[in-house]
Amino acid sequence: MSGTTSVPQPSFGALGFIPPDEQDVLAGVIADFQAAFGGRLNFNNLETPQGQLASTLTAIIGDKDSQFALLANSVDPAYAFGRMQDAIGRIYFLSRLPAEPTTVQARCTGQAGAIIPTGAIAQAQDGTLYSCTEGGQFDATGSMVLPFAASVTGPIACPAGSLSIIYQVIAGWDRITNDADGVVGNDIESRAAFELRRSASVAINANGSISSIEAEVLAVPGVLDAYTTENATASPIVSDGVTIDAHSVYVCVAGGDPNAVATAIWTKKPPGCGYSGNHTETVYDQNSGYQAPLPSYAVTFQIAAAQTFVVLVQIRNNPSVPGNALGLVQTAVLNAFNGLDGGPRARIGTEVFASRFYCTVAALGPWCEIVSITLGSTASPAASFTASISGTTMTVSAVASGTIAVGGIVVGPGVADGVFITALGTGSGGAGTYSISIPQTIASEAMSELVGGLNSVSVGIAHVPVLGAGNVVLQLI
Repeated sequence: MSGTTSVPQPSFGALGFIPPDEQDVLAGVIADFQAAFGGRLNFNNLETPQGQLASTLTAIIGDKDSQFALLANSVDPAYAFGRMQDAIGRIYFLSRLPAEPTTVQARCTGQAGAIIPTGAIAQAQDGTLYSCTEGGQFDATGSMVLPFAASVTGPIACPAGSLSIIYQVIAGWDRITNDADGVVGNDIESRAAFELRRSASVAINANGSISSIEAEVLAVPGVLDAYTTENATASPIVSDGVTIDAHSVYVCVAGGDPNAVATAIWTKKPPGCGYSGNHTETVYDQNSGYQAPLPSYAVTFQIAAAQTFVVLVQIRNNPSVPGNALGLVQTAVLNAFNGLDGGPRARIGTEVFASRFYCTVAALGPWCEIVSITLGSTASPAASFTASISGTTMTVSAVASGTIAVGGIVVGPGVADGVFITALGTGSGGAGTYSISIPQTIASEAMSELVGGLNSVSVGIAHVPVLGAGNVVLQLI
């Protein structure tokens, strides 16, 4: 009997590693025991000492087969995770992206000639500290826009106007604000996101193709998202308010150092192809054996603007709904929106579906009986108007489109996250006064009212989708 066993062996077939059935393993273990003890053991009852030994050995063999099956399946990039996925990524010279901070384009005002150095610190109204990532000097206008990044990583919302405190006093620096919502950061790259980037990175070894440009841009540190397309025709194309010139490439980017992004585009762009976008950087050819002055190229691309979302979640009101239901729903929706639940995140130039949030919200527990989940965004506001805010009163001077109604969320530069219209004043959908949920002071400016109601929302090719916790609305009905 030495060196032999009746336990069936695993096999390898067209589907890979195939472990034996556990009942067959048990039968093999019992046969081995009987052979070792002369066939005198009774296994009719597995609760006997010999039965328990056979069951335990069978479980050990089954566990090892399962572990090996998991290892074998992890060789496939579609199923790999953790260390195995990292190893596959390294074959492509890729590493899992670390957690990234929220980034903000902040408008600073001060005295001409004063310098805001890299590393200068400002504070948002929620207490989050933001560090200047690229310093600058005030010109005669006393105003400039500088990039700031949160001191901690993760999906921290920074609504327009919330970065308003100079935390570290610098001579000549008087005020700071952010005209638009910040680009929300992210936690460490998820399994699904890493595999998506790995599959896209296959194109990074190419030159001239749209996919190779996007792969190179996504590899730039700090880039949260990118979208690339081209206009191969002889006429301009207009999309999402952007004109893509004839015979030009268009790249829209959220996050990352602008010059590093421009260098990545220039490295992969086809020779002679033009650029389209709203931002231009100068790139110097460092790799052709030239001596100073180096050849320079003006590279134009699009810096993504924020497309603010609102998500309306309606669930049945029942005695089991916990007191912290709103916070739980907000976290679940944000996790799905940012791809932290293992699924795809909302991205530039894509379609966001309300159904994307059903599973994460329903998983909160049996108390969460979903009636509906709908979306809204600044791409299709319920109303666009000009207004000012003093305390909890919003005064509307003109309505450009739509009808203002109770229950909608007000968004605009400097307006806090999660501001609801709670009651009509002198206004009844048009000019007049309205009561809002959060007191603040905002000078007259263009604002919008967002409401849920859509099953899907298209994200423009010049916009990055943004969702703050305050814009996740829970209604018990």
